[in-house]
This record gives sequence, C-alpha cells and structure tokens, in this order.
Amino acid sequence: MLQPMSATPPRRLLRVLHIEDSDLDHQLVVTQMRRAGLDVTSMRVETAAEFEAALRDGCGGEDWDVILSDYNLPGFSGLMALDMLRASQRLVPFIIVSGEIGEDVAVEAMRNGASDYLLKNNLARLVPATLHAIDAQQAMRAKQVADAALAQSKERLRELAQHLQTSVEAERAAIAREVHDDVGGSLTALKFDIAWIARHAQDEAVRQRAQSALETVNHALEASKRIMHNLRPAILEQGLVAALQWMTARFEKRTGIATTFHSSHEQMQLPAGVPLVAYRTAQEALTNITKHAQASRVKVDLTLAGGVLSLEVSDNGRGLSPADLSKARSFGIRGLHERAGTVGGWVDLTSGPHGTTLILLVPLTGEGPPSDDAPHEDVRSGQHDPTFWGEL
Repeated sequence: MLQPMSATPPRRLLRVLHIEDSDLDHQLVVTQMRRAGLDVTSMRVETAAEFEAALRDGCGGEDWDVILSDYNLPGFSGLMALDMLRASQRLVPFIIVSGEIGEDVAVEAMRNGASDYLLKNNLARLVPATLHAIDAQQAMRAKQVADAALAQSKERLRELAQHLQTSVEAERAAIAREVHDDVGGSLTALKFDIAWIARHAQDEAVRQRAQSALETVNHALEASKRIMHNLRPAILEQGLVAALQWMTARFEKRTGIATTFHSSHEQMQLPAGVPLVAYRTAQEALTNITKHAQASRVKVDLTLAGGVLSLEVSDNGRGLSPADLSKARSFGIRGLHERAGTVGGWVDLTSGPHGTTLILLVPLTGEGPPSDDAPHEDVRSGQHDPTFWGEL
C-alpha cells in the first residue's frame, strides 16, 4: 500500500540588497542563506549611486526584505548607506556584515538604526539575525499602521465630540428662545389677566385667590427665567467678565460659600465661541464644588495676557481622589476637555488634600485688544439680569 508523501513546506522568499565590493563575499552570503532553506533573490551594489537606484526601484516592484552592508567600501561606507536609508524613510532591516568592525563603530551603527551587525568569519548567525530583523521590522510596520488607525479614530471621535457639544449648545439656544417667547410670553399675559381680575373683583375670596394665583405665576416666571438662563446664558451678551461676576455672586448667595472673582480687564474682546466655553467651564466647576468639594472658599480668576485667555477656579475643599477621576461614568471633566477643544484650548486639573484647581487655557488668534473704555456694570449687585422679563 502506497503511503501519501508529506508536502514539502514552501521555501521562504527573501529579497536581499547587498552592499559589497567583493563578489566572492557576496556569493558566500547568498550560499549561506540558501543552505538554510531560503529562496534568495539578491542584488549586489558597490556605490552610493547604485544603492540609491536599487533602493528607489526595489526588487521587481517590491521593497527589499533586508539590506546587508559591508562597513568599508571604496568611496562608500555602511554608515553612509544607513543614512541614505533613513532619509528615504523606508522601513527595511539593515544589517552590517563586515570583516573588521570595532565595538564603537558597531554601537554607533546600532544607534543610527542598524538592526544588527556580524563578522564575515562567523556567518552561522547570518540567517537567524536576518529573519529576526525582518520579523521585528514587520512588527514595527504593523504597529505604525495600528497607531495611524488609532490616531485617525481618535481624531474622528474628537470631531464627533466637538460636533455634539456645538449641537447641544444650538439646541439649548433654541429651547431657551421657545421658553422666553412662548412660555414667558404666556405667563406674562396670564399675569396681566390675573392682576386685572384682582383689581376688579368685588368678592374678597376672589381677590385672595387671584393674589395666590399671581404668586404662583411669579414663581413660574422665576423658574422660566432660571431654566432659560441655564440653557442659554443671555448675560454673555454683556461680556464674559460681567457674566462671571453675576455667576459667582449667584453662587455665593445660593450656597453660602465665600466666593471671590478677579479679572485682569473689565471688558474683553474675545473670538466667537470662547466666552461660552469659559462660562460653561466655570459653571461646571462651581457645580462640582457644590456637590463634592465641601469647600468654604472659592476663587475665580480670569486673565488675558500674551494672547492667552486663562480661567482658574480653585477651592479649599477635600480634593479629588484618583478614584473620583477614573469613574467609568464620570463625564464632567471629560466634557470640559472636549468643550475646550472646540476653541483650541485645553483644561488642566490639579487636586490635593487642601483643595482643587481647574484651569482653562485658550490661545487666542486674531483677537482684538482688551477694551477698558467700555462701560462696566456692577452685576454683583443683582440689579442687572438680561434674562429678566420685567415687572408688571
């Protein structure tokens, strides 16, 4: 009975570019590789011009699998070839095979990007060194491809996050307009009607019910103003400085936490989008302080210097632990980073046992100079609120 013959494994193909001025040494290298079971296609070059042409044209339209190079050649050297390879930006393993090479030269070659080096009188290590260098280079190519794909994915994710931030703000503005125009207008009209009823009612019970209804409507108006302001801070139309003054004053009044605000300028001319990002960053920081910090003092600093807008919010609370920052569903800080990225800025957060500091930095391009001659309103007094619809 005939036994089936085992299939002979295919020989590994290898394209070798050999920088060598001795044809005998070249043949010895090729023979050594073929004895190890490699199917070798080789080319021998001696000069820089020949090496450059071979590097450019490749082998049958494909890149070389490995470059073997003597160290010393007439008018040429292995280090020169290595520099040319690096300049071409081709990822091809480069191994120095030389009759004589000192340790210092070998170290310099490895530092410049050579994969390995060996002596001509010890070619037993040639094939293992070559295959190892090729595998390492292939792994590096795969890593570069993966890194490029990851970077592209991160960029797309960043663009999506920025688009979502912009879409959210646009939707907030649309809802705020509806609250102001529809809800606010209807409540104001209702307040007029109830006030008329209260003035003309003859029955005391009716007047009391009308007065109670007026109080309810007033509460609804206040709630509508608060909702509209949270959705779209109309006070930003008065400038970022005024908006932050108003915000910190409201924060201090609401929480009882001593809050100070300082600005390098009374008015700032900022590119579109920057004031809203700064306002939302301060808003998120103060919200986090209310929920987690257990602070008794808060300081907000706004500075415009050297073409960079800096917003710093610091407190003397308990600080944030690494566990707080690494919560799986904690998106507040991540949202601040993405929001800052929409205007080319970034957020830095430092925290310790004596408090937390959040800094927003936004480099400004083409911004106008800070204006100090514009009228400055003391919004801290609470008398100025653009979201207020007026008394009846």
